[in-house]
Amino acid sequence: MSNSYVDWEFAKTTGRTLVNAGPSVSADEAAAEVGAIREAARKAHGPVAETSRLRTPDDAPEALVVDRPTWIAMNADSMGAMLDPAFEQILTRRGPEAAPSGLASAIGGKVTGAEAGALLAFMSSKVLGQYDLAPGGTPSLLLVAPNLLQVQRELDVDAADFRAWVCMHEETHRVQFTAVPWLRDHMVAEARTLATEMAPDQDRLQELTKTLREKLPEAFTSGSSGITDLVMTPEQREKLAELTAVMSLLEGHADVVMDDVGPAHIPTVSEIRAKFTERRKGAGALDKLLRRLLGLEAKMRQYRDGAAFVRGVQERVGVEGFNAVWTSPETLPRPLEITDPAAWVTRVHG
Repeated sequence: MSNSYVDWEFAKTTGRTLVNAGPSVSADEAAAEVGAIREAARKAHGPVAETSRLRTPDDAPEALVVDRPTWIAMNADSMGAMLDPAFEQILTRRGPEAAPSGLASAIGGKVTGAEAGALLAFMSSKVLGQYDLAPGGTPSLLLVAPNLLQVQRELDVDAADFRAWVCMHEETHRVQFTAVPWLRDHMVAEARTLATEMAPDQDRLQELTKTLREKLPEAFTSGSSGITDLVMTPEQREKLAELTAVMSLLEGHADVVMDDVGPAHIPTVSEIRAKFTERRKGAGALDKLLRRLLGLEAKMRQYRDGAAFVRGVQERVGVEGFNAVWTSPETLPRPLEITDPAAWVTRVHG
């Protein structure tokens, strides 16, 4: 039944067709880059564990260095595993009469598959690394080799230092999810719940169509959270705010650890950080529009808010006091606490 919504195999095919392979390199150069990224990922283990005071279990998988088509395929699988149970729940809730016919299912699945593939193709050229939660499978840290090489060349920074800097950030995500065993299941469950709740009935669908027709330009304005601002009810926005607060925590924590580790292990870290921050501001006009529509600008705010939260808490109660955040879902920051670290410290530490 779930395949009637998205044909994930067609999404992979579409993504592979649309995506550019990345920088032009010889086979030897590509192999050397992959090897260097793998080594940088391994070297990040110790410094990140020492700085974060969190440790990945010894049996956790090593990082995977991938190209863009592989990133697309793995994310299509993960998106399917994440969303298909939500689709099943939606069909169950609506009853068998809501299920599309075989032909409608095939056509609809191809259309949504093509849309998902186009989105994955766009994202695959932007992502440097990612901790893939792989619902139902084996989670893994992905490092996208052509993107690391392309951004390093664009920034004109030291290649070894840039690899190390990115790997420190991504290793922090690996340690977050491997040292805190409940976190992955919590994130998957929250995302599925939100996806299920956001599925509109027929009346709501007509209302959304009207809203999008009238207010779509607002999704492109600076400060917008993208198209989600337009299609969500107040209750759904509240649920998304809770999930966004946790995402802000994870991204901000990775940024703080990356920069705290930096000076001792990455000689040019200040230059890389300055150039990378400037690059985030300097996207082209089309890129900026797409980022706003997809809510990627809001993700940039997550880095800032999350990093300020982590530093604000650590200034008050130290790294060990901050690590109380990983105790349970109840100790994760609430939406208002992300911009008010003292409120979190008061609630959790008294």
